[in-house]
Amino acid sequence: MFIFGEHLKKLRKSRNLTQKQLAEGIGSSERGIQQYELGERKPTYDKLIALADYFDISIDYLVGRSDDPARH
Repeated sequence: MFIFGEHLKKLRKSRNLTQKQLAEGIGSSERGIQQYELGERKPTYDKLIALADYFDISIDYLVGRSDDPARH
């Protein structure tokens, strides 16, 4: 799930967010965000939805099934 980590980091940086800020925004830990970005851990279904909602993007973009972050 390396694409997930890349997309998450790109989104986070494009919004000028720290890992801590993102973690607080979705009810996660900073270490959890670090692990997602490094590909060390996969998000739960609930966290995946929280991330998509937080960034207002499609889940398909986060998991690498689409190159378009827009919701459809």
